[in-house]
Amino acid sequence: MADSANVVTVTDDNFETEIVGAQGLAMVDFWATWCGPCRMIAPIVEQLADTYAGTVRVGKLDVDTNQQVASRYGVRSIPTILFFKDGALVETVVGAVPRQALENKIKEHLA
Repeated sequence: MADSANVVTVTDDNFETEIVGAQGLAMVDFWATWCGPCRMIAPIVEQLADTYAGTVRVGKLDVDTNQQVASRYGVRSIPTILFFKDGALVETVVGAVPRQALENKIKEHLA
């Protein structure tokens, strides 16, 4: 799944602890193994995890095996990237967007 040590595997079981309970900014990539656009955006998510290590918590959640969280946040299309600040949902990005689009969201919510 993730090649970067800075990417947390998020599940229905650990979502509350890893994301909702986390202080600061967290970014969660909702994906699936069969999703082509998800595979396209995965390296970008990992690069951002490395670039913002220690500043932004980056997680990946497989929607096929963790449907409760995806349903809770209304994720209907993948990839979907959700941004949380101090546990609250602050931004949703749907689709395989360029790195700069995600980086702009990170900078906006870190400001």
